[in-house]
Amino acid sequence: MSTVAGTDQIAMQQQITEVSFADGIYTVTTPELSRQCQSLVIASGGLSLPNLGATAFGYQLAEQFGLKVLPLRAALVPLTWQPADKAVFEEISGVSLPVTAEANGTLFPEDMLFTHRGLSGPAFLQISSYWQPGDNVIVNMAPQTDLVAYLVSQQQAHPEQEVKTALGKLLPKRLVEKLLELQVFTNQPLKALNPKSIQQIADSLHGYIFKPNGTEGYRTAEVTIGGVDTDYLSSKTMEAKQQPGLYFIGEVVDVTGWLGGYNFQWAWASGWVAGQYC
Repeated sequence: MSTVAGTDQIAMQQQITEVSFADGIYTVTTPELSRQCQSLVIASGGLSLPNLGATAFGYQLAEQFGLKVLPLRAALVPLTWQPADKAVFEEISGVSLPVTAEANGTLFPEDMLFTHRGLSGPAFLQISSYWQPGDNVIVNMAPQTDLVAYLVSQQQAHPEQEVKTALGKLLPKRLVEKLLELQVFTNQPLKALNPKSIQQIADSLHGYIFKPNGTEGYRTAEVTIGGVDTDYLSSKTMEAKQQPGLYFIGEVVDVTGWLGGYNFQWAWASGWVAGQYC
C-alpha cells in the first residue's frame, strides 16, 4: 500500500501509476487523484512479506530518478533443506537446541530449530543475512561443552554406558538418534572408545556442516537485504544527493540490522531524520 499525503487530507489504498518531477515539484498520480509536493518521502519497504502488500515500487522509483539500487535478497529468513537432508531431518521437526551457527566468518550463538522445510530459529535467521547460495553453515551443537573432556569423564565414570546415552544427556535425544542414523558416530560402550574416536565425535558435533538448498524467500523473510545505495543519499537528511526533495527511508534503503528491533529502529530513526528536513 502506498500513502500520499496532501495539505489537509490523507489518501490511502491508492495505486500510484506515475511520479514525475518538473520545476522543483513532484506530481504523484493515481487513477483517482493527482497530488503535488516539493518533498516526497519514499517509505515503501522492501520485498519481504508480499502478502502484506510489499512491492518493488520504491526500488523502481529510485532507479527512475537515477539512484543505484543494490542487489536484493531475502534475509532474516529460514534456510531450506537439500532433498537428502530433508528426508532425514524433517522427522525431527520441532526439535531445538542452543548452538553457534557460522557462515562466511560470521558466527551467532543462538537457538536452532529443525522444521519440516529446513532450519530456523534465531541462529539461522541471523546467519541467513551472511549466507550465500552454495555456502556451508557450520554448527557447533554443544557450544558450552568441551566434548572431548565430557566423553572422557563419562567414559571413566560409566564405562558400560553407550555413546548415544552419553550424548543424549547433552543433546535432544531425537537429534542424537538421527546423527546415529547418519553414522556421525557409532553406538558402542564408552569403554570401547580410544582418544582418536573421542576426538572424531567431538569434532563432528562441534563443527557439523549443513549445506542449505536455499531460503524460504520473501514469503517469510523479515527483511530485504539490498536496496537504495546509501552512497546516493545524505546521511544527515536521507535526501537523494542529486535529486532535491526526494527522500528514502526504512527498508527500501540498503541498511539491514540483526534480530532484536534494529530494523524497526532504523525505520523510525531514518523517518525522523527525513522529517526534520522535508
